[in-house]
Amino acid sequence: MTRVFLAAAVAALAVTPLAVQAQTPEAAAPAASAPSATAAKPVAVNGDLVDTLKLNGQFTIFTKGLTDTNLAGLLKTNGNLTVFAPTDAAFQALPAADLAKLQSDKAAMQRFILHHIVNAPVGSDKIKGAKGPIPSGAGDTILLDGSDEAGALKVDGATIVQADVKTGSGLLHVVDKVLVAGQGGTAEAPTAAAPAAAPGQ
Repeated sequence: MTRVFLAAAVAALAVTPLAVQAQTPEAAAPAASAPSATAAKPVAVNGDLVDTLKLNGQFTIFTKGLTDTNLAGLLKTNGNLTVFAPTDAAFQALPAADLAKLQSDKAAMQRFILHHIVNAPVGSDKIKGAKGPIPSGAGDTILLDGSDEAGALKVDGATIVQADVKTGSGLLHVVDKVLVAGQGGTAEAPTAAAPAAAPGQ
């Protein structure tokens, strides 16, 4: 049944245009990755998205969530995905009780992981100089913000600390915080809440 849910979420995303793409200046250039304590070890490509994250060693909480919610296969086989991956340090910045609750609730973890995934290639060149929401795999929206004059690229308030890691099954951006729906500075309502409401059905 998880496959049915994922197919519905992906199908919904496929027909929704990227809001930020239309706003991006033609001359936008990829942003340089900034060093951060939450991404101290640069990510090198090692096969597909899942293998790249696992072999790096600092995404163990995120990759365990992928495995526990049967989403690892999606990241291995769909070559058009973009994943905003929080490091273990980003997860550990959450209150311990909140993290434990998330890890004990498979349905909540699945929605949480899907909120970090976009069913389209979203490179830094599409974020820089633009600002706007795009649909996530959870059926809600992620706010991308490349309007910072200093060049910082934001997603739901988190900073992209390493951008444009092109793996064998999609694009990876490392973020310094976990993404939480509704915390990106936008009050825009979810575009497709129904699929995310019952992932086990």
